[in-house]
Amino acid sequence: MNHAQFRFYEELNDFLKPSRKRQLFSFSFRGNPTLKDAIESLGVPHVEVDMILVNGISAGFSQKLENNDNVSVYPVFESFDISGVTHLRERPLRKIKFILDVHLGRMAKYLRLLGFDTKYENDYDDNEIINISIAERRVILTRDKGLLKNSKVTHGYWIRSQHTYEQLKEVIGRLDLMAGVKPFVRCLECNSLLTGVKKEEISYLLPPRTKKYYEKFKLCPGCKRIYWEGSHYEKMKKHLEEILSS
Repeated sequence: MNHAQFRFYEELNDFLKPSRKRQLFSFSFRGNPTLKDAIESLGVPHVEVDMILVNGISAGFSQKLENNDNVSVYPVFESFDISGVTHLRERPLRKIKFILDVHLGRMAKYLRLLGFDTKYENDYDDNEIINISIAERRVILTRDKGLLKNSKVTHGYWIRSQHTYEQLKEVIGRLDLMAGVKPFVRCLECNSLLTGVKKEEISYLLPPRTKKYYEKFKLCPGCKRIYWEGSHYEKMKKHLEEILSS
């Protein structure tokens, strides 16, 4: 039986057993597994890892674990430039787009409300999510740790919180999204970018009070929903300000 010393940093500790969190611990193994296999056997999805140091030297996922190795494992640094080390995936995705698993329907609407390109369907299976993520270079957001352990996944994040507002703040903070926030530019239902439309072109579709009191409208070219800055708009705007400022 061989032994190596592991230390995981920052949010990677969320995946570890309590006895292994935020400390150096011994890992027993047979043969020479890759670092990726060893890390995932400890419960940490490879997609959450951005840097590995073995005996102080930068290493890749495919490197074999040796007896008495000392391994330090670091999370994805979305908001920092780390030079002189081996990054374990393309760094970073310059245009952030998302695809969400079936448990994050409310989260999808909030991300769209903030202007982020967000794909979501309540009947996507894991393979569909992974394939779309790869084909369209989308970050997978999920509550399923197992989904991120699939070897094909390149960009993903496991959401820790179970509450929508906390999930939103968590993702904005961890992925450094504040600079990309552009509220009220996407359809909440189908994700299409909204376009301005003249009132006379859609007046026959408007409720009487809306037609009377409002002049500016936006149209979704995808599902044809109409948006205007009514009382619901002011409530959502205030709510977003509270979330983003907390």
